[in-house]
Amino acid sequence: MLYSRYFIPTIKETPSDAEVISHQLMLRAGMIRKLASGIYNYLPLGLRSIRKFENIVREEMNRADAIEMLMPSVQPAELWQESGRWAFYGKELLRFKDRKDAEFCMGPTHEEVITDMVRREIKSYRQMPINFYQVQTKFRDEIRPRFGLMRGREFIMKDAYSFDVDSDAADLSYSKMYDAYMRIFERCGLDFRAVEADTGSIGGSSSHEFMVLADSGEDAIVSCDACRYAANVEKAESPLFTVQSDAAVEPLQKVLTPEMKTIADVAAFLNIAADKTVKTLVYASDAGDLVMALLRGDHDLNELKLKNHLGWDDIQMATEEQIFACTGSPVGFLGPIGLKKDIPVVADRVVLGMTSVVVGANEKDQHFVNASCGRDFAVTEFVDIRTVAAGDACPRCADGKLEMWRGIEVGHVFKLGTKYSKALNATYLDANGREQIIFMGCYGIGIGRTVAAAIEQNHDENGIVFPLPIAPFHCSVVAVNTKDTGVMAAAEEIYFCLEKLGIEVLFDDRDERPGVKFKDNDLIGIPLRVVVGSKGLAEGKVELKIRSTGEVLSLALEEVTATVKNLIDAALDRAA
Repeated sequence: MLYSRYFIPTIKETPSDAEVISHQLMLRAGMIRKLASGIYNYLPLGLRSIRKFENIVREEMNRADAIEMLMPSVQPAELWQESGRWAFYGKELLRFKDRKDAEFCMGPTHEEVITDMVRREIKSYRQMPINFYQVQTKFRDEIRPRFGLMRGREFIMKDAYSFDVDSDAADLSYSKMYDAYMRIFERCGLDFRAVEADTGSIGGSSSHEFMVLADSGEDAIVSCDACRYAANVEKAESPLFTVQSDAAVEPLQKVLTPEMKTIADVAAFLNIAADKTVKTLVYASDAGDLVMALLRGDHDLNELKLKNHLGWDDIQMATEEQIFACTGSPVGFLGPIGLKKDIPVVADRVVLGMTSVVVGANEKDQHFVNASCGRDFAVTEFVDIRTVAAGDACPRCADGKLEMWRGIEVGHVFKLGTKYSKALNATYLDANGREQIIFMGCYGIGIGRTVAAAIEQNHDENGIVFPLPIAPFHCSVVAVNTKDTGVMAAAEEIYFCLEKLGIEVLFDDRDERPGVKFKDNDLIGIPLRVVVGSKGLAEGKVELKIRSTGEVLSLALEEVTATVKNLIDAALDRAA
């Protein structure tokens, strides 16, 4: 491909509305252009990377025995009403009516459509297991689209749906997709983690998110430094340990703590460590139900864990009026002793066995010291409700410690069970002729989002540093001086030789200053760059720069094509 005949509209300045590095660099490198809020044109360079990633995804889906199909973007409302998600999904679902006044939506996902198709076509256990996938454009009307392809309204997604006769068979399908996703992101050369995650609005019994590690990631994740355990922080399990105290348990005593409303203030005032206190929080459901949550003072509550344990649809901090009604206390002095109203008290497992601790006295400017769980206050149940921290022991292995990372979610796999098949009555006849509900799984990958995440992880001050498997071109050939016929002849010969070897080459034949060419080539992130100049050519040499390391090799003219081919083959073999 000749640079002068291709379309790569690079720009020097960083666009003012681009907040994250992938958005900035994709705009500057001429990969995308904004059409409307959260909606982008994919320009030729960006589309090449997207198509490369799609090809990797297709190869691994096919290897895992998934079958490609294509479903409509426009979906009828009655399917969503039948599943119960028409009202639940909220304003992200773009709804409209056709000329006959029938209601439709732009599909943000395709669980309803695929389940409807399967209930019409799959009738027997002999037709399963089966897994359908598609690469399709989705639309979610995000309230605040931002970060370019990272959180757009219209986006390209690969989604797959498995159908099985029972839960055990569904586990096998889930495992095949999990393994396929591991291969996909490994082949792309990305540093990532597969983390246990909450099922969210999709629902189901279990799920894993695939997170590309990057400082700009919106999600906090933890992983063990000794085993494969990893989880989103909101899902991560706290290690089970109990507090043992050899100190004598003293009588409960109320002490004055004037204006000491925080754990840090109380601990400093009483000259104790924060882990000798118990934090008390009160939460409410949408229906007005209340619960008191207890944690060790230096720990933080994981609201999602508490919500899921209680089975509530939503959870929020109780109002001051609600708190006063059940405790008789203003905020800042809450505690589990002497409640005015009987409400459930859910304590983190670490609180079990804690003695001689400080708790709020449910009275302004007052706390209790020497409080002991079981003696002075009762707990309804002990469960894991705290947020994990770096350095915590791994909950799965004996030796590991948890490390904290920032991650960008690029893929998600769910074991749905019968959530949608039951709602839409997708059944089959078993070997005995009895009607049974189909078990489902669903598996999504953000195509454009993964390319953007790769840039978030792989860039430097000069631009993108693409992993070779998803780079728009493998190599560029830069003719330093296009007016030098010898330079152009040598550069063209290298270009044609590389093309004959099956290498994707961008020949920078533009009549531009060398500095402009080098900056553009660095910006768009092509992994290898061959530079042909008059001085080097006089000595029979050309330069080969490796973008990821900055290493520059001086090669004999007759060596360059073989060297480039070997480097590319080695990189692609590692990704195969």
